[in-house]
Amino acid sequence: MGDENAVSELPNGWLQVKVPLPYSLKWVNAYLLPEQTGWTLIDPGLRSEEIESFWNETFTDLGIRLQDIRTIVLTHHHPDHYGLAGWFQERTGASVWMSKVAHANALRLWGENETFSDELTEAFLRHGLAEELENEIRIHMRGFREKVSPQPEDVQYIAPGDRFSMGGTEWEVYGGEGHAPGHLLFYDRESGWLICGDQVLPDITPNIGWMAGGDPDPLKSFMDSLRGIGHLDVSTVFPGHRNPYSSYQQRIEELLGHHERRIRKMAELIGDDEKSAFEVCELMFGARLRNNAHNLRFALAETIAHLVRMEKLGLIVRIEPAVTDGERPTIRYRTAR
Repeated sequence: MGDENAVSELPNGWLQVKVPLPYSLKWVNAYLLPEQTGWTLIDPGLRSEEIESFWNETFTDLGIRLQDIRTIVLTHHHPDHYGLAGWFQERTGASVWMSKVAHANALRLWGENETFSDELTEAFLRHGLAEELENEIRIHMRGFREKVSPQPEDVQYIAPGDRFSMGGTEWEVYGGEGHAPGHLLFYDRESGWLICGDQVLPDITPNIGWMAGGDPDPLKSFMDSLRGIGHLDVSTVFPGHRNPYSSYQQRIEELLGHHERRIRKMAELIGDDEKSAFEVCELMFGARLRNNAHNLRFALAETIAHLVRMEKLGLIVRIEPAVTDGERPTIRYRTAR
């Protein structure tokens, strides 16, 4: 039987399904929205045999057949949200909807000829990653491919500014940047409901990470995005992690404040010395991350994102020696004088 605590019926008639994750986050929220015939499924979760079994058991408990899933909607391309989209599409024939940018990123990161794992690992090494951790990061990144395969064959696109119908409501579509390129949010002005994916999470902060070949200044994009959607009159937020909540504007201010404080803290950690991003990361988050490639990758990517923003603000200076044959000089940062 499925976990009886994994499914909650929300006051609006939706089902919140806490899909298990093998990470510290514990679960990701999938939402089942009833339609006139069948259901819309938002963010089905990561692919693994255990999670496939979880869904099969959950549907049995709910009396839902796989073929009752008519539409799959993805807020963004991260594996914990996107991973099962292709698996569900194969079994249900459901249409899959996401942004064109998010889909392109999914194919770039996990397509057949992907080079992203090598690009990111090389970038991390330039930012001071200890060489003994190189293979762990590379293997960790390549391991995501099986967690998102098969990828959906037929994807239809939604863009910010569109209107999109699901669950008996016509939603206004907004974009959210910084956490994931092409992230989508769905807002209903009449009810004040907002499906936000990972853009405005309660209790925890979404990872804002720099990625090789991606957004050059993701923290700026994230903070600008929060300010851009802060005017929405929201009564209930349906997030990708944790539970629905109502303190939307307050949470936006808290997230902005969190990153402003982190910038100040990193400036203190750099002090009067030159430091690599990896050195700052270990000072900020602890050397214990060396034992967990998943968390290290998040922490180092987030550290680089903050250092990039600090450089743009004129708080620090980036020192980047030229790359020569056979050498990989480390990028360092120092306080601006």
